[in-house]
Amino acid sequence: MDGAGPPSRRGAEPKPPADTPPAVPETFPEDTASDAYVSRETPSREQDDPPLAMEAMRAVQILNPSGEVTMPRPDRPRIMCVANQKGGVGKTTTTVNLAVALALHGNRVLVVDLDPQGNASTGLNVPHHAGVPDVYDCLIDNVPLAEVAQGVEGIPDLWCVPATIDLAGAEIELVSVVARESRLARAIAGHPSEFDYVFIDCPPSLGLLTVNALCAAQEVLIPIQCEYYALEGLNQLINNINLVRQHLNPTLEVSTILLTMYDRRTRLADAVEQDVRNHFGDKVLQAVIPRNVRVSEAPSYGQSVMTYDPGSRGATSYFEAAQEIAMRGVKESVGRNA
Repeated sequence: MDGAGPPSRRGAEPKPPADTPPAVPETFPEDTASDAYVSRETPSREQDDPPLAMEAMRAVQILNPSGEVTMPRPDRPRIMCVANQKGGVGKTTTTVNLAVALALHGNRVLVVDLDPQGNASTGLNVPHHAGVPDVYDCLIDNVPLAEVAQGVEGIPDLWCVPATIDLAGAEIELVSVVARESRLARAIAGHPSEFDYVFIDCPPSLGLLTVNALCAAQEVLIPIQCEYYALEGLNQLINNINLVRQHLNPTLEVSTILLTMYDRRTRLADAVEQDVRNHFGDKVLQAVIPRNVRVSEAPSYGQSVMTYDPGSRGATSYFEAAQEIAMRGVKESVGRNA
């Protein structure tokens, strides 16, 4: 009877020959093609969604609801002109977010919107429709700055001087005005309150409005987009700053360079960063502002990214940049007093 019975069900399964290669999942041509054309701009899941706990910690640090965390205050007001004649490099975004970050951490800050587009006013949710008293009235009609400055809702230590469409004609009207280059400087000097920081958001041009800003400021902050075109006009801006220093404002200096719209996945961004750091040295902030959709979304809600999404990479980067600027101001004060 041995071997005569039917084979067991377990033994019925055929065994593959010893030399048969292991099974490999079939690859479809369409899968390969789709993987080959995935954009480098598409962020990975880890980059886009940081752990919730870390995000919450960053949000609390940036919003500072207790008011206990403060950034060092300078021993004298720092008037900073945010300028670059190239449009779209992040001047307004930088002005708004640095101002909010400093104001949330114990500094008194004034933002002067000198761009006829009024984007800084929009970002701070300050009314700037036709008929609202604005910086135009200060430049042309000598209205005191204190009468047109508006408090920013939700941020007690932040004020904004708005810009309306009237400012578009100021370039022409200033041509015949006496001491036309120093109108803004006189308006800021006449403000009764003392601010720790005054940020002047310039238009994307090198006209009379920008010259007024350069004459009123002690420092120039230049945002540089991490792309080739952003470097092309930089020499012209530096030449204009040097002319203003020689003839109108001898105390003016380029104190701060901030790299914006940095995409770490591209070699171009890295090359631009290295060029800028090699040329400007210590003036370039270590903090770099990445491309971040939250930064672009915030103005549509009348907010800065600091309050719109304080846990985002964009908010964290601007917070670090504000910290650096505040610390540099303290070091400069120590150097002057030594």
